Amino acid sequence: MASARDIKRRIKSVKNIKTITKALESVAAGRVRRAQQAVESTRPYSTKARDLLASIASLAGGETRHPLLTSRSSIQSAAVLLISADRGLCGAFNSNVTRSAWNFARSYGKPVTWITMGKKGRELVQRLGGKITADFSNYPARPTLLDTTPATHMLIEGFLNGQYDEVYIACTDFITPTVQKPIIKRLLPLTAADIAPDAASSGPKPAYDFEPDPSVILDTLLPRLTEMQVFQALLESQASFYNAQRVAMRNATDSASEAIGNLTLSYNKARQQAITNELLDIVGGVEALKRT
Repeated sequence: MASARDIKRRIKSVKNIKTITKALESVAAGRVRRAQQAVESTRPYSTKARDLLASIASLAGGETRHPLLTSRSSIQSAAVLLISADRGLCGAFNSNVTRSAWNFARSYGKPVTWITMGKKGRELVQRLGGKITADFSNYPARPTLLDTTPATHMLIEGFLNGQYDEVYIACTDFITPTVQKPIIKRLLPLTAADIAPDAASSGPKPAYDFEPDPSVILDTLLPRLTEMQVFQALLESQASFYNAQRVAMRNATDSASEAIGNLTLSYNKARQQAITNELLDIVGGVEALKRT
């Protein structure tokens, strides 16, 4: 059994850890609220833009009229944009999304090139032996569309010049504060169903007058939609990360409190045992003096 001094030292160490995890939990709680507000504020715009573009793509002839809407007859390679976090202390957040993306790449059956956003995902892919062609880590705590534009332009150019036949995004979807789910979705080529499944379903279609014609509008709007999809995926992943970090730090704080309680009990037992031993020594000495 450890001495009372050693146990007291361990209690002090665990209390210091608890202070840190409690502070990180508070910081993550504040950030997850801001990140959730950012996600919820961009979702309506993203949804309406997807509905409009689905209608325009259908009227413009869709997959035969624009390169970003054209599926390749033969798939030779693909690119996966993996969005993770730059930091840890978030439970299984980074490993879950990376594992989902890696399993998808293994089952894809064709060569897969990786583009990463987030240090943790990049490190895991490198450890697994994936080929990373570009990394866009160190994005700010409050990203803007400009922070994701370089990665999006690289994916669009790679698809248009035939470097990739398909492009996918691997990210974590922020469903509710208690539910986050790793997802893999196709970014390019776009189809009417990919853009807005509800708008692409059967039913009455809205009528539009276009100036200029729909194909010219698609030339401008489709790259913007692609940029918006990547930006929205980053916002969803960032909100999921902060929530995962908040939960992980709360669990760590609870575990530290439990450990402090157990160590305090052990400390009291050790002190009691030491006092008992001292009393026994004193009584033994008194008895020895009486005999002499």
